Amino acid sequence: MAALSAYPNFSAISGAGGFTRERNVKFTRQPAVTRAALSTQGTTQYEEGDLERPRWTGETPLSRLVGAIISFKPLFSLLKIGARRVLISTAEKTNIPWRQMTTDILESEDVYKEMDSVLNKSIVYPSYYLNPFHAYDEGNLSWLGLDLSPYFLAVAKFKEKKNNISRKNPISWLHAKGEETGLPAKSFDIVSIAYVFHECPKVAIINLVKEALRLLRPGGTIAITDNSPKSKILQELSPVLFTLMKSTEPFLDEYYLTDLEGTMREAGFVNVETILTDPRHRTVTGTVPPLLT
Repeated sequence: MAALSAYPNFSAISGAGGFTRERNVKFTRQPAVTRAALSTQGTTQYEEGDLERPRWTGETPLSRLVGAIISFKPLFSLLKIGARRVLISTAEKTNIPWRQMTTDILESEDVYKEMDSVLNKSIVYPSYYLNPFHAYDEGNLSWLGLDLSPYFLAVAKFKEKKNNISRKNPISWLHAKGEETGLPAKSFDIVSIAYVFHECPKVAIINLVKEALRLLRPGGTIAITDNSPKSKILQELSPVLFTLMKSTEPFLDEYYLTDLEGTMREAGFVNVETILTDPRHRTVTGTVPPLLT
């Protein structure tokens, strides 16, 4: 098996540096997983809300109000501070020592050496990837950000070595654009994308789906896990929480307004299905049509 991490938001190891949100896409060469196996991994039913998406997204009065609040820079600065505290406290309440792990990593010389080993200096970053994310002004391109970047590839490699993780099939860490991986076509059986799309504009979502289709063999499977627009919990978030969320996620509206299932079908995937896999998230799967014989 070969699992490769690929820019912009792809990582084969999640939570690098003690950060709680998983950001990963895995391209896997292995015996194909059946659709039945994917759809029966748990039978818990979670409740959907009454709406297609939360009222605080899209062109609604509430969404416009939140947008106006966020656009006021002095207030936006306060929102970023509050959002960062929520993220860190949430992690530490679940026994992830965020601040201590961050300090340990950034005080080690080895992590900076890993950065030098993984960095692809020829990459031209898409403009959307340079936006502030998750209450950090530098967004993904900083040691303290919450999303994938060459920095997080370096952290992942550093943690793997520090923990003496031995693998029969080592992970290959690749710093490249997710929309243009440079990997050979029809060479993978599974593409798994977790908590990536809600941080991308619509055009990037479309291109990432197209690239996944190109990489998969006939009969191959794509599995996408991300926020569910129909989640009852997300639809009923308090005004404080959804304002904090939108202040740290610049493309959240585009994600909720994108017809992901339709995008996958238009790209060429078939058997597209969606299930609510926990109270907040959905998993959308699809397959590449098999070759006709």
